[in-house]
Amino acid sequence: MATDYDAPRKTDEELSEDSIEELKARRMDKNSGKVDVDEAEVAETFELPGADLSNEELSVRVLPRQADEFTCSNCFLVHHRSQLAFEKNGGPICRDCAA
Repeated sequence: MATDYDAPRKTDEELSEDSIEELKARRMDKNSGKVDVDEAEVAETFELPGADLSNEELSVRVLPRQADEFTCSNCFLVHHRSQLAFEKNGGPICRDCAA
């Protein structure tokens, strides 16, 4: 896209006024056609084209907790020892739950 360097430039005040008006117009446009849709309901009706997955089983290899891992007593997820924040009432707490 070519730039015309000889064209008159707008001042900062004019730029901010234009952008505020544009934002107001965009906000009104977005709200006018908005319909409340339940995402869960939409997801239930979504089907993969030509795929019948009703008889499929997942095959996941589950490993037991390793020696350098712990189970958080708050979120019950298995974390590496480096994620241990502290122990509360004898149960380990991960950094995510401690935050």
